[in-house]
Amino acid sequence: MSLKIGICDDNHIDSDFVFNILKSWAEERNIAIETEIFSSAENFLFNYEVNKNYDILLLDIEMEKTDGVTLAKTIRKENETVQIIFITGYSDYIAEGYEVAALHYLMKPVKREKLFEVLDRAYEKLRKNEKIITVENGEGTLRIPVYQIKYADVRLNYVTIYAKEDITVKMTLKELLTMLDDRFYRVGRSSVVNLTYITKVTKSDIYLKDGSTIPLPRGAYEGINRAIINMG
Repeated sequence: MSLKIGICDDNHIDSDFVFNILKSWAEERNIAIETEIFSSAENFLFNYEVNKNYDILLLDIEMEKTDGVTLAKTIRKENETVQIIFITGYSDYIAEGYEVAALHYLMKPVKREKLFEVLDRAYEKLRKNEKIITVENGEGTLRIPVYQIKYADVRLNYVTIYAKEDITVKMTLKELLTMLDDRFYRVGRSSVVNLTYITKVTKSDIYLKDGSTIPLPRGAYEGINRAIINMG
């Protein structure tokens, strides 16, 4: 798996420093990377209109004109999988990163070992996002990227998978679980949820990013919260 990485920072000393750490990380992990440096959000977006296949973005927050958080929000409107890492001299922006599902914040000056750790996490998430399951329904064989699956529930002998589209297939929930990974948690007998889509859990319901809710069976509250923490 090769990676396309973008660095956006209006301080060329900082961007060159991060670039060299990236190069060392890729060499040590034996990963092929293509890295581009941009001096402003405007410069990046001009290029992004032509080439949108970035895997990882390292964005400085405090830039003139368009800042890194605003840039990330623009990208997230159409790209769910790119791993966004913010670089900042301040800790005041952390709450805003939840809106764009930022992987991490790195404080300047960036430490080599910390960036290595965050890049390892980004790489693992990208590998998971490549996974696809194959199911069959009345329309034929369907391929579903696992990261798109928000949740699934079962009625009688049929499972409905809620992803980009709702897909109903004849199978058991147990069979579906064997095709998924550790992002997924079984909620009682009737549903499976993608932990990365959860925004809130109450004693009675699970709330997802798209506004949908899943009933939480009695006694399941502690288990799903523990699963979310362990996924961390």
